Amino acid sequence: MQPLTYGQLIRGNRDFRNLLAGQFVSELGSWFNFIAVLGLVRVMSDASPIAAGIIFVCRLAPLALLAPIAGGLADRFSRRQIMLWTDLARAAVALLPLLVVSRDDLWIAYIATVLLSAFSSFFDGAKNAATPNLTGKDGLLAGMALMFSTRFLLMAVGSALGGWAAAVFGYEISFIINAISFLVSAYTVWLIPEDAVREAATAERKPETTFIGEIREGLVYTVKNHFALTILLLNVIWATGGGAINIVFERMGGVYFAEKDAWNPDMAVGLLWTAAGLGLFLGMMLAHRASIYFDRKGTNRQFIGWALIVHGVLFAVGGLMPAFWLLLFFTFISRAIIGVEYAVQETMFQRSLPDYIRGRISTLDRGAELTMYGLTTYLASLAVYAISPQTLTVISGLLAGSAGVVWFLRTRPSSGGPEVEMLTASAPPVRP
Repeated sequence: MQPLTYGQLIRGNRDFRNLLAGQFVSELGSWFNFIAVLGLVRVMSDASPIAAGIIFVCRLAPLALLAPIAGGLADRFSRRQIMLWTDLARAAVALLPLLVVSRDDLWIAYIATVLLSAFSSFFDGAKNAATPNLTGKDGLLAGMALMFSTRFLLMAVGSALGGWAAAVFGYEISFIINAISFLVSAYTVWLIPEDAVREAATAERKPETTFIGEIREGLVYTVKNHFALTILLLNVIWATGGGAINIVFERMGGVYFAEKDAWNPDMAVGLLWTAAGLGLFLGMMLAHRASIYFDRKGTNRQFIGWALIVHGVLFAVGGLMPAFWLLLFFTFISRAIIGVEYAVQETMFQRSLPDYIRGRISTLDRGAELTMYGLTTYLASLAVYAISPQTLTVISGLLAGSAGVVWFLRTRPSSGGPEVEMLTASAPPVRP
C-alpha cells in the first residue's frame, strides 16, 4: 500500500484537517506562553537556575505522571469529549499567570504550569490515540509527520514571536493569546464527528475489565512485546540527555550569550527554540520520502540507530562553538536529523499497536520518557552551579546520542522476533 502524500491527506480528509488546524493554533499560543513564563520567572527570581528548573518540572511532571491514566481514559471514554473539555479548561487556566506581580506570587505561575500540563496530558493522550483512526493506515505516516512537524514549526515560529512579543509588549499579551488559542482548538475538535476518532469494532477489549485492569494490561503488553519495550527504552535513554536541553537553551541564550554578546535574553532563548523547531519541522517534512526510501532499501534499522548517534554528537559539538550563530546552526542540523528519525520511528510504533490498547501504550511510553526528561531537566538546573553551560551542552548531546547504541543492541538480528523483521521489510511495516 503506497502511503498518502501530505497534500492527499490534507485535501481528502476533513476531520484530520480540523484536528491539525486546532493543534496549529493551540501550539502557537502554547509557545507564546512558554517563553513568557520563562521570562516572567527569570525576572521575578533574578535569573535563578533553580526557579527555571522548577518551572520545567512543573511543566513536565504532570505529563509524565498522568500519561498512563490519560491513555486509559482515551481507550475507555470518548476521545473527542476529552479533547474538547480539556481545551476549555486550558483556556481558563492560561490566564492565571496574569496574577503574578512579585517574587512572592511565583507559586501562581508554578500552579498554572502544573494545571496546563495536566490537562494537556489528557488532551494529547486522546489526540494521539485518535490520529491513526482519522488518517487510516495509508495516511498514518503523512499524518504523524504533519502532526509533529506543525508542532515543531510552531516551536520555531511561536518561540520567536513569543520572544519578540515579550520583549516589546510584555508578558501579559502572551498569556491572553494562549487562552484564545485553546478556545479555537476546542471549536475545531467540536467539528469532528464522534465516530471518526475510534474504530467501530473493538472486540479485543474485554467489557468487564476495570479501569485499573486496563492500565495493568497496557503495562503487561509493553513489557512482553519486544518492539514496544524497545521503543520505550530508546526514548527513556534519549531523555537522559534530551531533558537538559531546556536548561541548555535557558543558560546559553538567556545568560551566557546575553552577557557575552549583549543579546536580549528573551530573544536569544526564543531563537534557540526557533532553530530547534525549524530543524525538527524540516526533518518531519523530509520523513515521508525518507521512509519510502529506507523501506525500499531495507535500512530502517541502520538509519534510526545512526541518526540518533549523529544528532547527539552534532549537538555536543554545538556546545563548543564560540559564536551564538554557530550554536544555532548545530542545533538546527541536529534537530533536523532527529526529526526524520522520530517520524519514521513513531510511525512504525503506532502501526504496531491495535486500536483498543493504543492510547495506553503510547501514553505509557510518553510518560516514561517525560519522567526521565523532567528529572534530567531538574538535575541540569543543579549541574550549572558546578559546570559551565557549554559542558552541559556536550554532556546533553552525548547522552541523547547514546540512544542509538541501545537501538542497535535491542534490534540486532540475534535478538530475534517479528519486530526485527519488521524493520527490514521492503513494505511499510504493519502488524496485525
